[in-house]
Amino acid sequence: MNNALITEKRRGLRLSDLLVTILLSLVIGVVYHFWSSVYDLFKPLFFQADELVYGVWFLAPTLAMLLIRKPGVAILAEVAAAHVEIMFGSEWGIQLVLYSVVQGLAAELIFALLRYRSFRLGTAAFAGAAAALGSLLVDVYYGYVTDYTLWMMLFKYALRIISSAVLAGYLAFALAKALEATGVTQLLRPVTKRDYEALDHD
Repeated sequence: MNNALITEKRRGLRLSDLLVTILLSLVIGVVYHFWSSVYDLFKPLFFQADELVYGVWFLAPTLAMLLIRKPGVAILAEVAAAHVEIMFGSEWGIQLVLYSVVQGLAAELIFALLRYRSFRLGTAAFAGAAAALGSLLVDVYYGYVTDYTLWMMLFKYALRIISSAVLAGYLAFALAKALEATGVTQLLRPVTKRDYEALDHD
């Protein structure tokens, strides 16, 4: 990593970083809102089949972090996207704020543990899975799973974690890679050879 990029990271979030993160989150927040219709289509298939597509609701923190690559972006993106859902009149209302904070924080933690130096496919998948675990904590806090037997809980959250690793991890990585290829991310930060290499390998 070159010195210029390290110095840029140490400066923290710039106004442009914040604006891009919010703008990206607005778009993903709209996707979040309409994803409920897709989610409902899976429900009749089998028990907890809707969890197969749950991971989309954790897309904002991983995608934003892969693009901006600065501390605080993951949690900011998830909270902003949740507020878009709330503005659309989500049935979950203000509860989404707590969900978004915990989910965004969980995803952020994975990047923080790697000192914001790994933006590989595996890192994104772990961040997506971590966001799913964060949602489990809030579900337990609100008592949404108290009626579940152990096997039901394990099955439900196993599906959610797998879905999140794939949709919030692998899909986010693919989207980030596609955006890198267009060159648009150079408007956000200097792209180094190492950045391209990170997107070519797990």
